[in-house]
Amino acid sequence: MGDRAEQARTMQTAVGVFGGEAHKNDVVNGAPNLMVENAGNSGRPAISSLSSPPFMAVELCRERLGVHPCDKRRSVSEYRSLLPAVDFSQASDHFFADEIYIESNEDKLWKADVRENNDELAARGLKFLNWLWTRKEKEIAIVTHSGFLSQALRALAGDFHPLVKSELCTQFANCELRSVVIVDRSLIGSDSSTTNYRFDLPSDVANEKHSNNGALK
Repeated sequence: MGDRAEQARTMQTAVGVFGGEAHKNDVVNGAPNLMVENAGNSGRPAISSLSSPPFMAVELCRERLGVHPCDKRRSVSEYRSLLPAVDFSQASDHFFADEIYIESNEDKLWKADVRENNDELAARGLKFLNWLWTRKEKEIAIVTHSGFLSQALRALAGDFHPLVKSELCTQFANCELRSVVIVDRSLIGSDSSTTNYRFDLPSDVANEKHSNNGALK
């Protein structure tokens, strides 16, 4: 069944890819850590939030719910101790508060005797995608589990051309980074981007290390 320590792996991955520099201090130039040292017994150094984009934990954007203990999240208070600069706010005044944001310290969505089916997972994925339209950012990195992404994209691509659907709904590989552009034509030109972050993609980092060191470390 696995261990609940695995539930932090998605956020650790997000922080490792999009976070700041690794270091051994609690605060760097006034910026708190995105992740503390050895979070979840990972053996990894602390990661700074300095020069990083904002990180938000979203309740709907998680693995299939129910039955398997490894799919039950930890308490928010425990996550906050591991990931101090990640936003776990409840945002109770937000329209989507009951569905999108984490509204309780303990996991109330996971049930020991009920496993979420594909249709339910797809519906949850669509709710998450609808929430994305409310964001001002134009480029958002979604770091989650392949099962959630596959079902969410399957629902989104319901009446797409078969070739487009096949490309969009291809099963994700482990740690795969895939770019998807979703356009709401009714909103074209309505807002300018509120962020302008530049990221080095994992492949770019790997290529740079390979050229500098002769082999990946």
